[in-house]
Amino acid sequence: MKKITFCLIAIIAFCAFSVMQRITFSEEALSKKLITTDNKEILFEKIVKKHIGKPVVIEIWASWCGDCVKAMPKVKDMQSSFPKVDYVFISMDKTFDKWQAGIAKHELKGDHYWATDGMKGEFGKAIDLDWIPRYIIIDSKGNVVYYRAIETDFDKMYEALKTIQ
Repeated sequence: MKKITFCLIAIIAFCAFSVMQRITFSEEALSKKLITTDNKEILFEKIVKKHIGKPVVIEIWASWCGDCVKAMPKVKDMQSSFPKVDYVFISMDKTFDKWQAGIAKHELKGDHYWATDGMKGEFGKAIDLDWIPRYIIIDSKGNVVYYRAIETDFDKMYEALKTIQ
């Protein structure tokens, strides 16, 4: 009985971890369309490919999100500490205007995209989004190094960025 219980716990833990820390994006996620700052559609796959050759930090955020705003100084510190890393911001804002105002207000430097259907929409589901801010780190070859970082994981993100630079 102990062996069965142990096996079940191991299987559950493995499955939970595999969802939490993927090493690639799903085809579903890559096929989702986001909006550029000039109001054009772009596939998430093209965004990822655009940054091949450099490490990337993706932040999923929204201007209405208190935790996102609270973490912005840490993101700016990370940008100062790792200037050779590309930064991509994907907003879960409800409207184009709120998204644009958030970029300007918080002076976010990097590439910006908008998921028009919010956290619980198709893109959010495709990347297993359950909380924002959420950070994803990708190495220069396009491999996901850190899939599910949140605002309390900055030390771990720094360590990951040090190893892929």
